[in-house]
Amino acid sequence: MRVVALLNQKGGSCKTTTATNLARALQMDGSDVLLVDSDPQGSARDWAAVREDQPVTVVGIDRPTIERDLKHIAKKDIVVIDGAPQAADLAVSALKAADLVLIPVQPSPYDIWATSDLVDLVKQRMEITEGRLQAAFVVTRAIKGTRIGAEVTEALAGYELPVLESRITQRVIYPVSATAGTTVLEAEPNSDAATEVRALASEIKQLLF
Repeated sequence: MRVVALLNQKGGSCKTTTATNLARALQMDGSDVLLVDSDPQGSARDWAAVREDQPVTVVGIDRPTIERDLKHIAKKDIVVIDGAPQAADLAVSALKAADLVLIPVQPSPYDIWATSDLVDLVKQRMEITEGRLQAAFVVTRAIKGTRIGAEVTEALAGYELPVLESRITQRVIYPVSATAGTTVLEAEPNSDAATEVRALASEIKQLLF
C-alpha cells in the first residue's frame, strides 16, 4: 500500500480538488484507491456524499492518528490523504503515514512564502526516514500565458524540493464537476482538464512504484 498525502497549511490551495481528481484518476487507471479526508471541515466527504453512486471510497480521519488508523483499514493499492489546513498535528500525522507528500501551491508569492513551515516539517521527516519519504510541489490554479505561472518553478527552487511537470490549471470545470460529486474525468473526459489530471496521476505513479 502506497500513501500520497496532499498537504498545505494555507487554505485555498486547490488541495481537495486535486485530491479528489487524483484519486479518481488513479482508480480509473486500475488501482484500488482509498481517499482519506483528514480535514475536520470534511470537504472531501461532502463531495463524495453528493453522488449516490460515488465510485471513490472516502473515509474521514480528522484526528492525529492517521498513521495508526490506516494500519486497520483494508489494504489498498494507493491511499490519497486530503490534508487539513492550519493543523500542524494532523499534518505531522499524515507525514508519518505518507510515502509521498504532494504540496499543492498556487503561483502567487504569498502562497509560495506560506509553504515555508510545511517544507521544514517535510524535510525533518525526510531526514528521520533517511530519504524514504518523497516530496514534491504541484502547481495548482495556474493561469496559462501569465508571467508568474512561468516563473513559479524558479520561485520554488529555493525550497530544494522537486516541482512536478504536471500542473492543475484554473478552469471552471473543476468546481462545476465538484458540485455534482464527480470529477473532470467524467464531466469532460476529452478536455484539457482531464488530460492534465491523467498526466498528474501518471507522474505520481512513477514516483510511487
